[in-house]
Amino acid sequence: MQETDDKFERVLARKDVLSLAFGAMIGWGWVVLAGGWVKTAGSLGASLAFLIGSIVVIFIGLTYAELVAAMPLVGGEHVYSYRALGLTAAFICTWTIILGYVSVVAFEAVALPTVIEYLAPNYVQGFLWNVAGWDVYATWVLVGVIGSIVITIVNYVGIKTTAVLQNVLTGLVVIVGIMFITGSLFNGSTVNMQPFFVDGTKGIFGVLIAVPFMFVGFDVIPQAAAEINMPYKAIGKVLIVSVFMAAAWYILIVLGVSRGLDAQAMSTTKLATADAMGAVFHTPWASKLMILAGIGGIITSWNAFFVGGSRAIYAMADARMLPGFLAKLHPKYKTPTNAILLIGIISIIAPFFGRKTLVWLVDAGGFGIIIAYSMVALSFLVLRKKEPNMVRPFKVKHGTLVGYLAVILSLALALLYLPFSPSALVWPYEWGIFLIWMALGIVFYVYARMKYGKATSDRIMQHEFSKLDIPK
Repeated sequence: MQETDDKFERVLARKDVLSLAFGAMIGWGWVVLAGGWVKTAGSLGASLAFLIGSIVVIFIGLTYAELVAAMPLVGGEHVYSYRALGLTAAFICTWTIILGYVSVVAFEAVALPTVIEYLAPNYVQGFLWNVAGWDVYATWVLVGVIGSIVITIVNYVGIKTTAVLQNVLTGLVVIVGIMFITGSLFNGSTVNMQPFFVDGTKGIFGVLIAVPFMFVGFDVIPQAAAEINMPYKAIGKVLIVSVFMAAAWYILIVLGVSRGLDAQAMSTTKLATADAMGAVFHTPWASKLMILAGIGGIITSWNAFFVGGSRAIYAMADARMLPGFLAKLHPKYKTPTNAILLIGIISIIAPFFGRKTLVWLVDAGGFGIIIAYSMVALSFLVLRKKEPNMVRPFKVKHGTLVGYLAVILSLALALLYLPFSPSALVWPYEWGIFLIWMALGIVFYVYARMKYGKATSDRIMQHEFSKLDIPK
């Protein structure tokens, strides 16, 4: 790596960073899944599950917040795990989180055409083939492909353009969400919220399993740290604020849905949040508006993970842990063009495989992200002991305790994906995707070591650390 300022432009302001992370976390799941959460655990049970899950994520987020302020360099997890645990650990950490980022990008390319069906039910035409029980249609694929091309172009022409799109759409989602939450407060019914709890602890855990993946996205901030123009200490604060905002968002949406729909409506709805919006405003247009906000959420998540994935790939290639051509930076736009194009190609291809296979990919990617979280938390602990005098503009209080809790909690999340868990990865599909990805990683790792050598990567990384201008 060369000096950061010679490469990326620090143009992202506070609002850009906040919308990047918050937009990544909210996505589309709150529109599709909120009704299921209420039916599984009850109105208060589902809210409690999100409260518990957010606490888990906050501990992990605190470790990120300290590390991103101390090392505001492109690549995030890649940088922290290298400095604490060494080259091999850095490769594993970054390679697994890239799987998570790429899986979300690919999934949004099928989420968009799926959501369009709610607005135009008869637009799906031209049967192509069936993949894993999912019928793939030409018009459905076309929507996903066009969306992928647009997002790729937006990311290619500069992070500022990406930020403008993110700000506008996140603002739309927030405005509609506030309308819904306030509408449910005044026009909803507390009676509709009953039963408050369903299946006790079992119901709460049934929702809790899904919670961590709903919060994935705050980690995009460290990936784009070299493009953030604000005091380093403030970067850590914004990261934590984004997690708190997402926690409040999910809890309020759950409560709004439970107040908006009675038991009968809840049992028959296919899109609970949209139907609840229509119910509290007593008009069908409100449901359509909520679906449009959901489309906005798809695009903000798509956009943010495009940023995260491309920067992670760039960081690995720049450190010669992946083929060097992936470290190309556009001379005008200052974007990692080849990394962006690679992710864009994956996104364009994704709709041809249908929705079912992309669900498998996302589940496998979720496991990769949790592995990376565990390694970042461990890196936080190691650096607290190995480099106690490191300048930390944002320093977490009771760091050792927070670090141990973050490691334990992230490992507990990882257990949810293992065979004995109700939410275990499906064999052979999801485990197959994960194992193939790791095998591909081994191939790249061996290739990089043979072509560039460990000493080259070490030298490049040390050069990057030497350019840190801390404190700021």
